[in-house]
Order: sequence, then C-alpha cells, then structure tokens
Amino acid sequence: MSLTSSDIARIANLARLELQTAESERLLSQLNGFFSIVEKMRAVDTTGIEPLAHPVAAIQDVTLRLRDDVVSEPNQREANQKSAPAVERGLFLVPKVIE
Repeated sequence: MSLTSSDIARIANLARLELQTAESERLLSQLNGFFSIVEKMRAVDTTGIEPLAHPVAAIQDVTLRLRDDVVSEPNQREANQKSAPAVERGLFLVPKVIE
C-alpha cells in the first residue's frame, strides 16, 4: 500500500489539520516508509508460530515475573460516595448533557 499526496490532504482534512507543502511531503514519506515495513512483515511466513502473550516471552520466561491480578484495596464505594450530590443504587447520578 502506498499513499499519494491527495491521500495525505484528505487525511489532514478529516483530522482538521492544516499542513504546509513541506510538512505534507515529509508526512507522505514517513507514512509510506511505515507501510513498507508493514508489507515486509506481512510477507514473512508465520504458519506454525504461536503468538506471544508478552514480547519478552521470546527471550525469557515471563510468567515468573508477572504478579497475580488480585484486589489489594478494600471496597470503599460507600465512603467515596458520601460526598457525592446524588447517588442511586451505588452509582453516581450526573446531569444529562446529551439529549
């Protein structure tokens, strides 16, 4: 995949960016370079290779380094909601902002 100057102009318009010509050309070069790297990576045959859960797992056993995901603080919902102007069934009530 390769972008053109008109693609950059369209993306800039959608993002509400005003790009000068030099900035647009530099961005075009950078994005096309990125897409070139992605194309090279897609060309690599990865059949039979299992995805990694963590990138460091390729060089060392990570499971020993990561801690278990456990609750470390008590539930203080009621204490935190005492200062709220309005609470209903454990939820903060806020004014409607979108109609």
